[in-house]
Amino acid sequence: MRRKTPIPPSPLPQRDGVDPVRVRLPAEGPWATVREYLVERLSGAGAGVVDRMVAAGLVVGADGAAVAPQAAYVPGMYVWFHRELAPEVPVPFPLLVVHRDEHIVVVDKPHFLATTPRGSHVTETALARLRREFGIPELGAAHRLDRLTAGLVLFTVQPHERGAYQTLFRDRRVRKEYEAIAPYDPALALPRTVRSRIVKERGTLTAREVDGEPNAESRVELIERRADLGRYRLVPGTGQTHQLRVHMSALGVPILGDPLYPVVTDPVPAGDFRHPLQLLARELEFTDPVTGDARRFCSERTLTAWSGRPSRASD
Repeated sequence: MRRKTPIPPSPLPQRDGVDPVRVRLPAEGPWATVREYLVERLSGAGAGVVDRMVAAGLVVGADGAAVAPQAAYVPGMYVWFHRELAPEVPVPFPLLVVHRDEHIVVVDKPHFLATTPRGSHVTETALARLRREFGIPELGAAHRLDRLTAGLVLFTVQPHERGAYQTLFRDRRVRKEYEAIAPYDPALALPRTVRSRIVKERGTLTAREVDGEPNAESRVELIERRADLGRYRLVPGTGQTHQLRVHMSALGVPILGDPLYPVVTDPVPAGDFRHPLQLLARELEFTDPVTGDARRFCSERTLTAWSGRPSRASD
């Protein structure tokens, strides 16, 4: 069996809590130079961007030396560089630390803050903030929470332990409980378990239910109601993209503030934080794969749509 070549460590430090981009050159191809390949691979960066980076010595090899503009193409070679980042609107809400030890950091993420760098959200992410605040460049996410969803996210401190925590989430050995605010429908019989098949095509904003073997399961309970709104407990049995949002919409009680379900609304301007999605990752519960301890963490956040309304216990 052919032994896999280990990935060399990055010769570049993080910048503002963000890792440099690592690119491996394919084993085969028509390119004569490293530059030629990067120009094709990074065509979305804009005209002249790669040439400027190479000319400035910003693209480096495993030894930390700058890749020359005419450096020959070497199959399997790794190169690193930092992206030119566009300015980001700061998310003006605190990232609350619920727990921290030598193995994990659990935070209570606000709405609108991405978990990890992705797309146009890079420095304004929970991971980058925590790396900057704690000075732990090795910090990594064990799972992800949607940018629009608030609540608990678990990060790992030791890189060699990250896989054990990620496996917990992959194998569904973490009990997750969410809370949502949505319309109250007296005709909707609850509690109930919703099962359906959900698919999401690459390049589309929304997921949808289709016929076929169920791959998504959600437990939906009404905690209490206030006039025309209900506060719901949602317990996912699976982890399909937008699963809880799709299931609540399919039940006829879409989550308040959802810009995608049941219909896609127009994008809001950058910096408009007035209408957060009323979905909160309330609890995480699991057996720690490293220490063996029973862990249970709870968010202390209150969803804004529930503030200031007289309550009535569910029947």
